[in-house]
Amino acid sequence: MYGEDVLAGGRRRRKPIPEVDAEPDLVVEDADSGFCGAVVGFELGAVVLEDRFGKRRNFPLTPGAFLLDGVTVTLRRPVAVQKQKRRITASGSIAVNDVRAQVAKASRIWVEGIHDAALVERIWGDDLRIEGVVVEPLDGIDDLAAAVAEFRPGPRRRLGVLVDHLVPGSKESRIVAAVKDPDVLVTGHPYVDVWQAVKPDRVGLRAWPVIPPGRPWKEGVCEAAGVREPADMWRRILASVHSYKDVETPLINSMERLIDFVTVLED
Repeated sequence: MYGEDVLAGGRRRRKPIPEVDAEPDLVVEDADSGFCGAVVGFELGAVVLEDRFGKRRNFPLTPGAFLLDGVTVTLRRPVAVQKQKRRITASGSIAVNDVRAQVAKASRIWVEGIHDAALVERIWGDDLRIEGVVVEPLDGIDDLAAAVAEFRPGPRRRLGVLVDHLVPGSKESRIVAAVKDPDVLVTGHPYVDVWQAVKPDRVGLRAWPVIPPGRPWKEGVCEAAGVREPADMWRRILASVHSYKDVETPLINSMERLIDFVTVLED
């Protein structure tokens, strides 16, 4: 008539004790001692509380050992959340995560050849893809003024040009002087070739060899370095470049100026 246990219906189930993360500055009271303080850290698995007088005591994280606003709780150590490590691009800028490369914009950066383009891609490729700027290699700059005119630069169609051996009195400086357009920036570095813009110790040289005038520069470098072909030397050079730290400052400054110029457009 009453079933197997007449007292079963009168029993109360014990309420579960809530668990609370012991976050810094959380104020709790130790139920046994009455010590009240704010969480300031952990030592050997125990929580450290500090009262309003600056006194500190350690308490084990025993279930139901603390009172929070008069309610019995179990303190637990918060799970440490690892901060995402910032990734730095080869150019030294902070990488932008979860952003797709933009569709190519009208502005461009021109470089003298494919080696220049490959080196720029190795260092500034991430930045340029985010900005939507394409780097195009030229076959030298002898016809630079005509190429610029054909490009038809404008306030929202800017052109940046990186030139090798841009020093006073050089052939390159005379060619560049003929380009006069407010929407074109021509800058460069003092090195005979972009190879020389790579720090020599990165490719196992104490210094870049001095090649006599009239002799092909790259072939002379290969002979001095004990490399058979320029293509082999170039692979060695490119493999040694991992970031802006591997190239000389004039190249870095010139590229940063060009990127700023073609990405800051007039309305």
